[in-house]
Amino acid sequence: MLARVQIDRLLITTLPNVTWLTGFEASAAAVLVRPHQCVLLTDGRYREAAIEIAERCAGLITVVPVEDTYEETIVRLIADEGSAVGFEAGSMTVARLNWLTTTLRHTGSPTVLSPTMTAVEACRIVKDDWEIDILRDAAQRLSAVAIGVIADFRPGIAERDVAQGIEAGLRRAGFSRPAFDTIVASGPRAALPHGRASDRVIQPGEVVVLDFGGVYGGYCVDLTRTVACGDPGSEAREWYDSVLAAQSAAIAAVRPGRPAADVDLAARTVLEQRGLGPLFTHGTGHGLGLEVHEAPRVGRPRRESGRDPMPGTVLLPEDLDAGMILTVEPGVYVPGRGGVRIEDDVLVTASGVEVLTNVPRTLVID
Repeated sequence: MLARVQIDRLLITTLPNVTWLTGFEASAAAVLVRPHQCVLLTDGRYREAAIEIAERCAGLITVVPVEDTYEETIVRLIADEGSAVGFEAGSMTVARLNWLTTTLRHTGSPTVLSPTMTAVEACRIVKDDWEIDILRDAAQRLSAVAIGVIADFRPGIAERDVAQGIEAGLRRAGFSRPAFDTIVASGPRAALPHGRASDRVIQPGEVVVLDFGGVYGGYCVDLTRTVACGDPGSEAREWYDSVLAAQSAAIAAVRPGRPAADVDLAARTVLEQRGLGPLFTHGTGHGLGLEVHEAPRVGRPRRESGRDPMPGTVLLPEDLDAGMILTVEPGVYVPGRGGVRIEDDVLVTASGVEVLTNVPRTLVID
């Protein structure tokens, strides 16, 4: 990782990256990555947990307590590290960077802070066997929650009540928390891709988008189903059939060595052929892991900027690789009338794809 950014020391302040490097979870922490050791900084709230992690790692992690502020502790730690220490330019605030730089200069330290981008994220993008096992288990648990929610689904209750039932189901299934604010969007609100649950009462025959996820063992999974109790009408059935065909085409396009943009194109082509292309307003998917939205990005290719990347940048791969886990979630959204989204989590395998979530894709339920 250090060699890829051509630097010998790297300061990590993004919490998911801290967790990935050390296994340590907290609301505040930082890590200084050295060639043969990680130095974990955290405050008194997490001291014992940090020491336990370090003891399990047999000298690969040392703990430095934060006794005043994180910034002051970082300066003391890196002041003698040498000419350059990398930092995460995508997440460090300008205010924090200015404070660290100014304070280092005032102490007479030779250390300078050098920007890097996506050094850790490039390592996180392909999951190892341990991570895959956790995410596979999590996807099975999430599927069971979804099946139970759909079996109990009835009109005449508020979206917010459905969301509360989903989140209670997540807890019972072993999830530590929801991965994001649960989406329950019914009737015309189904046209809102991120329509968080409201007090609106669900009516018979209305299309309802249910999008929810959970955090299990620190890792995130995500699932969407669109359902209706009663006949939603021919227009909604057409939307649903088209989105289902788009999702099937996109999943079939998942295989190692293929650009992630091809998965998006496969879904988008189906919807464009059916005259619904302009109503698909987001990318087809995203990576899953310690964050519910991480690399790889599954969308249209980014436009070339015509400029070389910033020095210290590790470019994220554009092609899929075995071990990547991502969502496939095309949708159609018709303002004022409704919408449909279907989402599953998939693993890129050496030979193609494994669908991790397993919930019937049926619009009309009894």
